[in-house]
Amino acid sequence: MKRLKTIKYALISMLLAVFFTPFLALAENEAIKKLQNVGNVKGPYAEVGETSLSQMIGVIIAAALALIGSIFLILMLYAGYNWMTARGEEEKVTKAKDTITRAIIGLIIVVGAYAIWSFVFSNLIFNK
Repeated sequence: MKRLKTIKYALISMLLAVFFTPFLALAENEAIKKLQNVGNVKGPYAEVGETSLSQMIGVIIAAALALIGSIFLILMLYAGYNWMTARGEEEKVTKAKDTITRAIIGLIIVVGAYAIWSFVFSNLIFNK
């Protein structure tokens, strides 16, 4: 009896999902309305002359830092996975710890280099 009731609720849920899914898929929302006018609106990089050299360098550095952050995250996940699957093997645990240490040191070096570059670029180059 209980199994029949569960099957009945599952069948009703599936039928409702089948009948109401097209209404959700065809719904027009604000995002679709805004996307229709994308080509008509000027963005921050619509004309090359509007951006300065410092803005372009800032965008490039932001992209590089995002890439380095992604690499750091991947290294941390890789080392964490290796550590969790080591099963007590000291060699694998040591290798995972070394990977984590090296990833953190690399991130500190990159953030430090960015801080130095930012200081030099903002204080010494533009404030002559």
